[in-house]
Amino acid sequence: MTAQAQNIAIDPEDRLRADLYNFLGLLLARPADQMLLEQTAGLTGDDSDLGQAISGLARVAKISKIKSVEREFNALFIGLGRGELLPYASYYLTGFLNEKPLAKLRQDMASLSVTRAQNVFEPEDSMAALMETMGGLIVGRFGQVVPLERQRMFFNNHIAPWATHFYTDLEGAKNSVFYGSVGAVGRAFMAIEKEAFRLTAG
Repeated sequence: MTAQAQNIAIDPEDRLRADLYNFLGLLLARPADQMLLEQTAGLTGDDSDLGQAISGLARVAKISKIKSVEREFNALFIGLGRGELLPYASYYLTGFLNEKPLAKLRQDMASLSVTRAQNVFEPEDSMAALMETMGGLIVGRFGQVVPLERQRMFFNNHIAPWATHFYTDLEGAKNSVFYGSVGAVGRAFMAIEKEAFRLTAG
């Protein structure tokens, strides 16, 4: 996604939310490189469900090798013809790629001045792109900070209907080891976001 830098004060809690969205987006967009694997291995979590999932991911990252993570990513998301999982909203919600959920997402992205980067060719409704977009909306990376109500609408329309299902599938996929732990983090984080948006709904 293309972005504009903006110098604005962001609430620390919102900054952490955006960081986790961006982190998940990065992990799902391409196989982790050595730097990302080392950063992941250095994470620590508290006793909450999310904190325990983050600690579990860090433990797996510490013993993971770049080549094995790359093979795992390819088996999960690329494969011969297709991977074990198809991480797209259209597929999860309709059983087909490039369907109505993608068209609706593109409309909402246009209204928020979010456009796909020229060097990105996969559909915008991939989980990686949606995580990155949500992170950008929170901190104003697309020109302005998006109010909480608009964040809630975007989340409820494009992420909530399928994210828990996807992350649960990722956690339990037969080719998942490192990415199974990524799935656990995503599932726990989506539960927190869903409940937080429910509690703050007007």
